[in-house]
Amino acid sequence: MNKDKTEWKRMRFKGNKVWLATGHDGKPIVKADKVLIKYQVDQDYEYWVHKNGVKHVDSPEPGNTGRRKNQSGARSPKKYKNKLRDKVQEEKISDDIICIYTDGASSGNPGPSGIGALLLFRNHEKEISKYIGIATNNIAELEAIRVALLEVKKTDLPVRVFTDSSYAYGVLTLGWTAKKNLELIRSIKNVITKFKDLKFIKVRGHEGVEGNEKADFLATSALKKKKT
Repeated sequence: MNKDKTEWKRMRFKGNKVWLATGHDGKPIVKADKVLIKYQVDQDYEYWVHKNGVKHVDSPEPGNTGRRKNQSGARSPKKYKNKLRDKVQEEKISDDIICIYTDGASSGNPGPSGIGALLLFRNHEKEISKYIGIATNNIAELEAIRVALLEVKKTDLPVRVFTDSSYAYGVLTLGWTAKKNLELIRSIKNVITKFKDLKFIKVRGHEGVEGNEKADFLATSALKKKKT
């Protein structure tokens, strides 16, 4: 396949947002009833999956008639239904606030995974790009948050953590009941208690939020470095 003629369209596969390979006409590239997808648009890992498993990103999950669930089965309380804002919350970010942007990347679910984090404070900047082995995308998202928080030494300062993961945001701030990754979630919550003023902010992924784009780059770069 000539990748120079390939375009990528945002779709959904098994509850996860993915990128679908299309031609310039916008139609999926199909071989033997399979289409080509990848989980991060700038990653090298690609997968051929049955075309019927790939749906439009806004299509409802089959049989999803109950309360809202995230992609790993965590259930959100009814009062939070449709309340999750998919944009940066309006809050003044001053020079005295530590800003942390985190992201996780998984080439498969589970599959080889990497984490990325960007920590900003005044004129200081720290980048984290780390391969974490075989994991799910949700584990990578959570691990990125955990590792980034452990890097903060001045826990008395205000901290704002930006994430594009609805799952991480839900289980850490909205009271979603997680069925998996319980130990990791518990570990992060224990770390959170050490901070005097910490808030999570949900951002929209791949929408030009500079810090979020950088964290995504750091996470996917960890996968590429492992591959080479």
